[in-house]
Amino acid sequence: MAAYADTELGKLLDGPEFVVAGERLNVGLLQRFYARHGFQPVWTTRPAEANSLTNAVLHAGDQGLAPELFHANLLLTPTLPPLYRELVLSDAFLSYADALARGVIPVDHRRDDETLTPEPIDVAAALDAAIASPDPGAAIQGLAPTTPTYRLLRQALQSLQSGATAGSKTATARLRQIEVNLERERWLPRHLPPDRVWVNVADERAVLYRGDQPVFSTKVIVGQDGLRNQSPEFQATINGIILNPPWNIPPDIATNEILPKTVNDPNYLAQHNMVMLPDGIVQQLAGPNSGLGQLMFDMRNRFDVYLHDTPGKNAFGRDDRRISHGCIRVEKPRELAALVMQQPIEAIDQAIATGSTTESALPQPVPVFVVYETAFADVDGRLQFRPDFYGRDAEIWTQLDPERRPVAESEPPSQRGG
Repeated sequence: MAAYADTELGKLLDGPEFVVAGERLNVGLLQRFYARHGFQPVWTTRPAEANSLTNAVLHAGDQGLAPELFHANLLLTPTLPPLYRELVLSDAFLSYADALARGVIPVDHRRDDETLTPEPIDVAAALDAAIASPDPGAAIQGLAPTTPTYRLLRQALQSLQSGATAGSKTATARLRQIEVNLERERWLPRHLPPDRVWVNVADERAVLYRGDQPVFSTKVIVGQDGLRNQSPEFQATINGIILNPPWNIPPDIATNEILPKTVNDPNYLAQHNMVMLPDGIVQQLAGPNSGLGQLMFDMRNRFDVYLHDTPGKNAFGRDDRRISHGCIRVEKPRELAALVMQQPIEAIDQAIATGSTTESALPQPVPVFVVYETAFADVDGRLQFRPDFYGRDAEIWTQLDPERRPVAESEPPSQRGG
């Protein structure tokens, strides 16, 4: 920065913040962009490129994003001083590119249990690449996801925006739901692994994909609606299968639910096949009635949330399957284990029948995504909607609404445990 401090742009950006007509610009992002240009104006010699990118920003609504998040009003203000207009243009283009590439809400401004994120991107370099392309606006739009869900959501958005049902409360609620889930899609990696396990907590279902095609689907039980036990959103890797697993009961569950019962019933632990380990951990021994059932999927993550079997099979018949402490109970775990282990299901059954606790590595690790999508493309390519039982949609909408959350002045929300 010091090498260009004597340029007019360099002096304007030589500080912690810069505000134009009450709208704060992202100084750090602007510094990175103009460092690539010697802190000299870019758009005075590139009017066609500026017009193409401005048009893209003004049509951000096509992506479910309010143009006002990217200084739309200032872009249409002809009376700005030249250098201020220069910086507003750059900030609008950079912010819009960043929103399409990573989402409006960066991971450090989300809840603690909303951790999905795409690959890193150099937005300044992406803008330069767009400038050098035949159609800069289209190049920036190309940073958005291309998943079937994103495509269907944009189609539904266009249909609603066309005015066929404009003005109704139902249409407004549906529009918000679509826009929120478009944002969630922008949190995902741009190139999803073709082989993956996809758990949609809002749909209470898990799907195994091979070659980007769904090959297996099963109901799941997910975390309770209460803030404490909701299932988080994260990415992990299934590296192995543990058969006949003991369950080391999480300390909070042991403290709040298990140990109080031993006060009035000293035999409670023994009756439920539980023991107290020397380190104070309460463990339920392996067996058909273990809380983890007869197998679990080894997918280490900081939330200690796993896919696993359960002895409580009747719960899968419920419409509301939000009854766990956050982990994902699988209705057909043996079938899923056989598929990811690339073994006949009989081999899984035989290993379980020994009663021994064994761990087997997968032939090929399988990525697993635990998401919370209240609007999504199902396995047949149809757009589906689910209730927002965790109340997360409203939290995201608050940060997408330009009247409630200017993009440059957002603050992280309060944290929620996993």
